[in-house]
Amino acid sequence: MIYVDPKILARVNKWLTPFFDEKTQTEIKEMIARDPEKLEDSFYKNLEFGTGGMRGIMGHGDNRINKYTLGKNTQGLSNYLRKRFPGKNIKVAIAFDCRHNSKEFAKFVADVFSANGIKVFLFSELRPTPELSFAVKYLDCQAGIVLTASHNPPEYNGYKVYLEDGGQLVSPQDKEVVAEINSLQYQDVNFGANENFIEFIDSEVDEAFAAASIKNGTFGTSKEARENLKIAFTSLHGTSITMIPKVLEQAGYTNVSIVKEQAEPDGDFPTVKSPNPEEPAALKMALELADKENSDIVIGTDPDSDRLGIAVRNDKGEMQLLNGNQTMVLMTHFLLEQWKKAGKLNGKQFVASTIVSTPMVEKIAEHYNVNYLEGLTGFKWIAKMIKDHPELEFIGGGEESFGYLVGDFVRDKDAVTATLLACEIAAQKKAEGSSMYNYLKEVYNQFGNYREHLISITKKGKKGAEEISEMMKSLRENPFKEIAGSKVVRMDDILKDECTDFITGKTSALNLPKSNVLIYFTEDGSKIAARPSGTEPKIKFYISVNTIEKENFTETLQKKIDAIAAQLNVN
Repeated sequence: MIYVDPKILARVNKWLTPFFDEKTQTEIKEMIARDPEKLEDSFYKNLEFGTGGMRGIMGHGDNRINKYTLGKNTQGLSNYLRKRFPGKNIKVAIAFDCRHNSKEFAKFVADVFSANGIKVFLFSELRPTPELSFAVKYLDCQAGIVLTASHNPPEYNGYKVYLEDGGQLVSPQDKEVVAEINSLQYQDVNFGANENFIEFIDSEVDEAFAAASIKNGTFGTSKEARENLKIAFTSLHGTSITMIPKVLEQAGYTNVSIVKEQAEPDGDFPTVKSPNPEEPAALKMALELADKENSDIVIGTDPDSDRLGIAVRNDKGEMQLLNGNQTMVLMTHFLLEQWKKAGKLNGKQFVASTIVSTPMVEKIAEHYNVNYLEGLTGFKWIAKMIKDHPELEFIGGGEESFGYLVGDFVRDKDAVTATLLACEIAAQKKAEGSSMYNYLKEVYNQFGNYREHLISITKKGKKGAEEISEMMKSLRENPFKEIAGSKVVRMDDILKDECTDFITGKTSALNLPKSNVLIYFTEDGSKIAARPSGTEPKIKFYISVNTIEKENFTETLQKKIDAIAAQLNVN
């Protein structure tokens, strides 16, 4: 006899009523009979909104992505929009990525909006996430949805929500939407589509987005320099193939080699273990193509085209991968230098980053007398900064997880425009007889040598979530007094909104939205952050170390990183 927790069974039984389709009921009954562990994980909680919206494994149940959980979210969002914009003809834009079921899910979502009398602009084929953010503003919409799970494994999908500024949901709007969703039963969802309210969109928005990308992402590079830059590009089976080659060509980058085996959108991501440009293995085929074609730069994007990975040739002529912090440092420094040359810096501009990213960006901003703003992990917080500070002009910003945004015409990380910016940097440096790699060394030489390292530990399912919770609890209740031989001088507990000065013993408020993040700062300038991922079953540790040494610093910094990882017991 297979035992099923009565609380789980009560949730399951709601899905075995006539409202749910026959196929759903049949497959749930199979789980009851054959796989109680999967049943428990599918029903033990409602799928929640994290840093990137709602994201999870596709399947049946409250803790899965499916027609009904998406429908309930969309009905709740429809009710919220009606209250937020009373008497207005509400419009919503919807896009989707290459994942299994994304196109079908997008139509389910469109159906529910249309059934509620809301006008829907629906992309007829897959498009990059940043284009959806752009479309919300371009089409004067009150909200936007993109069906994507970014770089998660193939069994995942997700639902990102944007509001009228083109940025993702943040507090307090996210709580208001969740309250609307939680007040509903599945039977409250109106799936009866009104096709008169659904309009398919494509080329007009494509052309406008491409033009805006070129306007924001180019900086006077000569025609010859652009034509001389050799680029190897891979879309990793994702959406960027619909836009990046086109934008590069329109901007004058004609020497582009594409990894053909990865150019076809495919939700199985058959050529990679993970379609994540943060993982070196994901760019293996692009690196091989670059060596074959003697390319100057490699660029790879994740499935929904908001993150990009970059490799450039080092002093030995070998391709070397840049991490997200290095890419962000180069892009921010280059942008500020361009703005300075153009005489556009007057103290009323800002750049942005996140609490787990390299401290080096702030140092660069200070050098150029540009405001630096820092927020929680997730680009929705950078979008909120743009919205909250209309008195300041946004130049650019990024985070360590391979995302960057140039200008404010998009309000999410944008691998399309960032790809163009990377090529502008590489082309100009090559034309000067230098390289992107040498440029990075120059920036380090000016501002100090920083190194960052990310450790990510996967803990799947209910048990994994409990283990992650215990790890964070232990770090919070038993704080380190010393890390890798250096005294801890400060600890920021973002969940408690509390900064503790270990020298004076005093505490102060951080004035950040509460989030389950802990950050240690040591006497020698190291910074160690721990946080559970909001979109994946992972706990992440972010390590940043630095030195003012000019020579033989690489080994010194690596030893520091290794020592910190060993003490955390997570290496």
